[in-house]
Amino acid sequence: MINQQRICDEFMRQAAIDSPSFKEAEMAKYLENRFKELGADIYFDDAGEKIGSNSGNMIARLPGTRAGEPLLLSVHMDTVTPADNVQPVLKDGIFTSAGETILGGDDKSGIVEIIEAIEVLKEQDIPYGPLEIVVSVCEEQGLLGAKNLDFTQFKAKRGVALDTTGTDIVINRAPAANRFKIEISGHEAHAGVCPEQGISAIQIAGRSIAKMVLGRIDPETTANIGTIHGGLAANIIPKQVTLRGEVRSHDINKLRQYTDQIISAVEEEVDKATITVGNETKRATMTLELKEDFSPMGVAEDAPILQIIREAGAALGRPQEIRAAGGGSDANVFNGNGIEMVIIATGMNKVHTINEQLAVSDMVKTSELLVEIIRRA
Repeated sequence: MINQQRICDEFMRQAAIDSPSFKEAEMAKYLENRFKELGADIYFDDAGEKIGSNSGNMIARLPGTRAGEPLLLSVHMDTVTPADNVQPVLKDGIFTSAGETILGGDDKSGIVEIIEAIEVLKEQDIPYGPLEIVVSVCEEQGLLGAKNLDFTQFKAKRGVALDTTGTDIVINRAPAANRFKIEISGHEAHAGVCPEQGISAIQIAGRSIAKMVLGRIDPETTANIGTIHGGLAANIIPKQVTLRGEVRSHDINKLRQYTDQIISAVEEEVDKATITVGNETKRATMTLELKEDFSPMGVAEDAPILQIIREAGAALGRPQEIRAAGGGSDANVFNGNGIEMVIIATGMNKVHTINEQLAVSDMVKTSELLVEIIRRA
């Protein structure tokens, strides 16, 4: 049923449209026209105005050919960088980029597969129920588009996001995450003349990080300090350092525990960092910005959406591997707003790198699976 050449042509067109986060307008215009060709009603929300993107989220609705509860399909139109002048290349059935850019299979592979599935449903006169399709912006920037959706406009109670690597993989559990920014302030001094009159913010940060539990903490939990910025010159005791990082866990209590542990490690070292210069006592200080990056995602093994996907895979002779993941996606946001959503693999590989690859045969597989899911939903 799947038209392989149509998939190739569609992906080639989409991949050649640069759409880094906050600059999705050209891609949005293309998708608006493409989904209108499929008979969809199109609506753009005001998320772009709220988050600084030049496009809002695109919501496409198809009435289907039979009555029923809508199925929600989720993908995102933005990509990571470098994404200037992306030139997709197809060789031996594998898409790559021609130069020093990403390819954009994350998540344009999923968009292509939705389009191909709809084409097949129409060509083959396969009965299907209503579809609600969300193509979000700024997913790669902390799920910003999805976080600014108006969820009261959706009738769907369950759905599928197309946004993970591999094939025949279904993600039903993903962690919650906290993101933090810690600014440590010490006191400047000349590093060669009077270093004892300064308090090094970098030294405080180093001692704090040495006390933290980072990396893979347990099967459910990870923690990371991702960036450190500070200091002015080699001959100045550094006054300012900024740490940015995150904690993720499938267990909310562990998320809170290890977030607190990181914050406490810094607080303890800041409290100890005092000096007396003459009659003046100097102390280090810190400020903290802490926010919930995304809520956890947990769909029960016996959930109706997973039963539909199992049946779809069985019809194709391809059992689906259902498992947990360590990353967040728009599906976390949908689940947090009462829409039961799991994630299926799109074939994307080596994503977020300039070595990104995408096999046409894998997009064919996912398109086949999606047709079977939609006809059963």
